[in-house]
Amino acid sequence: MEINNQQIMKKLVFIFIMLCMFSCGDYIDKPKNLIEPAKMAEILADLAITDQAVNIYENKNLEAGTRFVLKTHQVKSEDFLESFKYYVIKDKMKDIAEDAQKIVLKKDPKADKYIQDKLKKSGNVPVLNR
Repeated sequence: MEINNQQIMKKLVFIFIMLCMFSCGDYIDKPKNLIEPAKMAEILADLAITDQAVNIYENKNLEAGTRFVLKTHQVKSEDFLESFKYYVIKDKMKDIAEDAQKIVLKKDPKADKYIQDKLKKSGNVPVLNR
């Protein structure tokens, strides 16, 4: 029984494609000290508030504020960065940012009025509200 070379090539190509499909894993490994999404949202909310404080008080240092927020939440900067990268690549950061926005609005109810006023005036959606 003679096997055609084209049939062998087709089978090899099929096997190669299947191996490639099933061997593909995640683009990034789960960090060892991954920060939970709820805690990540709290940290982002506090960072947003700190960022606004730096905008109001121009002589203050954003880096010191960031270190303070991370220290308050007992999180190392490396763990925060690795978790942030992981959630961005896994496409989970949008949900976490929305949760952070809700936390900011709970902490500062005037922020909701500010957002609504901006929407009425310009018609553009603020960055965190998209």
